[in-house]
Amino acid sequence: MARGLLVLGLAAGAPVLLPATPAAAHNSLTGSDPTNGARVATAPKRIELRFLASPAPATTKITVTGPDNVPAAGGAPTFAGNRVSVPFTPGAAGRYIVAYRIGSADGHPVSGEVRFTLTTGTAAAPPSTTAAPTTAAPSSAEPGTPTAAPATSAASPTPAADEADDDRGTGWLWAVGAAVVLVALGAGLLLRRRSARC
Repeated sequence: MARGLLVLGLAAGAPVLLPATPAAAHNSLTGSDPTNGARVATAPKRIELRFLASPAPATTKITVTGPDNVPAAGGAPTFAGNRVSVPFTPGAAGRYIVAYRIGSADGHPVSGEVRFTLTTGTAAAPPSTTAAPTTAAPSSAEPGTPTAAPATSAASPTPAADEADDDRGTGWLWAVGAAVVLVALGAGLLLRRRSARC
């Protein structure tokens, strides 16, 4: 009688126990640091994820991105039992997303996300202090030697043209004067000859 009751009890409990075996084969997230939805003022050095079972490093992938989808994972993840941690490189203040994908004992991958908000971010990089190149050519003169101003060193073509015109005008005046003198001398000689004949 007792053996019959034991068989009946096992048969009744079999439908309850059997479905639990495949369900236990699936891995899942049990906790994280920072926790999902947390708001933190001090950036953690590492982000830790805790799972129901120990994840296999070969089938585990974890990424961390910050505002504007900027990567924020500072290195490869490390494994310790059912815990996985990733070095965190904080950037600007805002929402950070920790995405994970791990394998399960039954071969089905499990993926999800943990989101937290960093309320204080790193300061923006200072602008470059490199001086803009100037258009002025460096002076090759020795120290203490006065340099001529560029505006006064270049000779203007206009005065040279005026001087040439003045020289030409003076030459014509001399030529005209010489011609007048020659004509006057010639006229004087003619008058003397005529007067001598008379």
